[in-house]
Amino acid sequence: MSLSGVALVLAAVASLTVGGTGQPGVTWHGCALGTDDAIGQELDSKGAQCADITVPMDYRQPNGRTMSVAISRIKAKDPAHRRGVLLMNPGGPGDSGLELAVLGDFAPALGAAYDLVGFDPRFVGRSGPVLCPWRTVTFQQSAGPNLASYQESVAFEAGLAAQCARGHRDELPYASTRNVARDMDAIRKALGEQRISYYGNSYGTYLGSVYLQMFGARADRFVLDSSVDPALFGAGFFVTQGPALEAALRHFAEWAAGKQGIGDTADEVVTTVRRLGPVRAGGYTVDSHVLPYLLYNGIRSDATDDYVEFATEIRQLRDGAPKVTDRLAAELSAIYIGGGENGARSGTAVFCADRAVSRDPATYFRDIQAHRTDEPVFGSVTRNITPCAFWPVQPIEPLTDVHNGLPVLLVAASNDPVAPYPGQLAMHRALTGSRLVTQEGAYHHGVFLGNSCIDAAVVGYLTGRPLPSVDGTC
Repeated sequence: MSLSGVALVLAAVASLTVGGTGQPGVTWHGCALGTDDAIGQELDSKGAQCADITVPMDYRQPNGRTMSVAISRIKAKDPAHRRGVLLMNPGGPGDSGLELAVLGDFAPALGAAYDLVGFDPRFVGRSGPVLCPWRTVTFQQSAGPNLASYQESVAFEAGLAAQCARGHRDELPYASTRNVARDMDAIRKALGEQRISYYGNSYGTYLGSVYLQMFGARADRFVLDSSVDPALFGAGFFVTQGPALEAALRHFAEWAAGKQGIGDTADEVVTTVRRLGPVRAGGYTVDSHVLPYLLYNGIRSDATDDYVEFATEIRQLRDGAPKVTDRLAAELSAIYIGGGENGARSGTAVFCADRAVSRDPATYFRDIQAHRTDEPVFGSVTRNITPCAFWPVQPIEPLTDVHNGLPVLLVAASNDPVAPYPGQLAMHRALTGSRLVTQEGAYHHGVFLGNSCIDAAVVGYLTGRPLPSVDGTC
């Protein structure tokens, strides 16, 4: 789920020495695991330190089986004015966060004021990964146009769940967000801090809200970027995205009309997209399960460069181009033969450990059919069945009821296609002490490090400015 400014920055980071041993309980070492470890080498080059924190796999049995959580740290550049530790999560679930220790390169005031601490959540990256052995990068696919194609999708999702169960059944119950929040507090203790500050994007907002509910007395300054509805988050969260994605497609169509070769009017652009059919493109047969998912991925950022690339990809999918953009080629390869980022292969376990879902395939098909008209492009993806309907274990804890009055800064885009604005307002209502700053008219996900007004609000609050007295707009 993460397309934030932070994620874009990390994609551009070319680089991260080890110094000091830190507080008792943490043994710091270099980050690189070998000459082929690009992330570790980047962290080392930026002066980062890495460590592994031992935590219980099952917090109900603190003396039982343990696992380690990998963390990274770049110490505050201005020790005399150090505010403490800023822990960070980039989203997902399933995304690695070690690289976020370099945030000070892009927000120097935060690098001066805080020890910047990234971490790989349990079962992600270096923290004992649960990597479902899928020959695809994601469980998300379209249900297709009819019952027969939906039944194919049901078999596909059931197969993915079975593959995850074979090697990791014993770990799957403990992948929950509540346990990740407990791990965050274990990191706080290991670092010798009374309180922590936090920045979380996308899924990271749900994680942050759960931490606030469970460990609020230990929270200092929290910023949640592109929040999800805490009462809905889980595998069923995707159903909230359809209307926002359809609106984002319309916005793109208005931008592309008459200048991108896919329609002279916005209506014609939308029609072009809706009429895209199974096609041979980029060396693959792009079928009715994959095509809507590619559109789902392509419409999630309104940056001009991203819109231009998306328009190019629509032409290539319309025309059956043998050669496609590098982005589309990488997506197709990851979907059809595997590879790519490991987020979904680990993050699916979080979705399924957090919230039980219906195990009746007919329920999902009825929902898809009910929204064929109002969500014609994206409903077949966002409302489709997931591996959680076939998961071998059920959640072992109840859901976290997020509701408290702690001070929190929320930042948002008003037309976020990934975390729809109604859900962001729901987070605002659940966190009654929060203030919300909204980037008006924006159709993208993740606003920090992409808008100077939002950036000023985030950095100002984290470095000591009071929480705004009222909500605001940028």
